[in-house]
Amino acid sequence: MKKIFAIANQKGGVGKTTTAVNLATCLAVAGSRCLLNDIDPQGNATSGLGSETRAEGGADGALSAPNRPDTWMEKTRIENLTLAPATDKLGSAELLLRHEVNRYRQLQRAVANIRDKFDYVLIDCPPSCGLLPMNALVAADEVIIPVQCEYYAMEGLAQMLDTLGTAQAEQGANVEVGGFLFTMFDPHVPLAREIVADVLKHFFGKTYTTRIPRDPVLGEAPSHGLPAIEYAPRSRGTNAYVQLTREIVDAN
Repeated sequence: MKKIFAIANQKGGVGKTTTAVNLATCLAVAGSRCLLNDIDPQGNATSGLGSETRAEGGADGALSAPNRPDTWMEKTRIENLTLAPATDKLGSAELLLRHEVNRYRQLQRAVANIRDKFDYVLIDCPPSCGLLPMNALVAADEVIIPVQCEYYAMEGLAQMLDTLGTAQAEQGANVEVGGFLFTMFDPHVPLAREIVADVLKHFFGKTYTTRIPRDPVLGEAPSHGLPAIEYAPRSRGTNAYVQLTREIVDAN
């Protein structure tokens, strides 16, 4: 396996799931074997690929039965792309893992059992700092942090970095920042340019060159259960995620 990415930000609505679905799909289309693990109880990454959220037996199984990957993974219609779908049980993760001594390392154990089957694993995290995203950070090599180019972006960034520090200090996570990804970017909006400049000032060398534009296609595609590359392959949003995929593959 080349890399395990957690896609996380404690702030909601910043493009985590959009990035998870489209990056996973573009990696698969480019020929990489990819697993998308949807540990967000809302299940938007699951529905965004045209799959259904289950009552159980999906991503919750990666936490409760990490040694049985055959029970929590399913093939998608996209060649090279496998999904661990969101389940209703994820909403009760704290209760589900209450007896596990190493409950923050369950996802790490699960991924260890499938390392030879995939080139990339992407983990779509809920917008919180609880058990689920902590499992993702402990399991991941790198975290992709989407940064919405709008007001309050820096506040959400600070909270995410605090959570990352906690994972490293208290759980011994080896995860590093893979990069900050600017989303919903409109170069004609002064605030968007200011946010980019501010992040570059503080985190130079830790941002992706690719910037995801504000494109209606990225919001429309999930309602059809399709990633953008299938829904509108020539759109600006699709082109941006293809470019991001090349940037990540070239770096690994």
